Amino acid sequence: MNTLLNPQLNADLHCHSVVSDGTLTPELLAPRAKANGVELWALTDHDEIGGQARALAAAKALSLPYLTGTEISVTFANKTVHIVGLGFDHHNTALAQGLRQTRGGREERAREMAQGLAQVGIHGAFEGALTFAGNPELISRTHFARFLVESGVCNDTSEVFRRFLTENKPGFVPHRWAHLRDAVQWITAAQGVAVIAHPARYGFTPNEEYALFTEFKNHGGQAVEVVTGSHTAAEAQIYAATALEFGLAASRGSDFHSPDESHTDLGSLPFLPGKLTPVWELLVDRIQ
Repeated sequence: MNTLLNPQLNADLHCHSVVSDGTLTPELLAPRAKANGVELWALTDHDEIGGQARALAAAKALSLPYLTGTEISVTFANKTVHIVGLGFDHHNTALAQGLRQTRGGREERAREMAQGLAQVGIHGAFEGALTFAGNPELISRTHFARFLVESGVCNDTSEVFRRFLTENKPGFVPHRWAHLRDAVQWITAAQGVAVIAHPARYGFTPNEEYALFTEFKNHGGQAVEVVTGSHTAAEAQIYAATALEFGLAASRGSDFHSPDESHTDLGSLPFLPGKLTPVWELLVDRIQ
């Protein structure tokens, strides 16, 4: 059997580099993945594919099988939901244009976040966060969190989110992202597979979650992350059942951002549970 068809493959199909809000370059992530036993890798920066050529080159140099990836922010039921795209043509102009539009609101949102923080005595947050982001198009809550830790306001990024960057806190500003339909169609039009990322994180009611999965599939979505860094073992079982209920393939990814911040390292996840169809079975011809 082709080893890439193995349901127990150590695939890590969700992580981030400095191109979005990670702290390592694509060139450093690839050897870290390889050293940790990853057998199939994807870099999935937020709303960005600018690191794909670098990640692919780094993976090829290590004979590490690679799938192109991105993680698109969408608004659904007034919450931000993430849709991972895998195995697409990263030269596709419609996908690149859609991601550019999605990134467009980040700087304005970041300035509003900084204003909220200034009102509680934390000044210079936009400029401080920008030193971590580099590009204002890609500035995110994670960059603000790193600035507040460096400034000594909080001990770690988890404390920052808890005190300042979640709903009803001083630095929280909602953002209208892409539509679910658009994100799925950008990915599928570029010959990729769309995946609902870490579904347990959204806190939807059962009816909202059913609507999310139903609309996602109707728009052409094909998979869901079952095993991921923020899922417990019990949540993995719940979404394994959801994958079977909706006829979706199952994905697996650490959501690794940084050696100093991430609880789950590349390649350290449990295997997919149950009799699921691994998403990589749908993408064998797109593995590079």
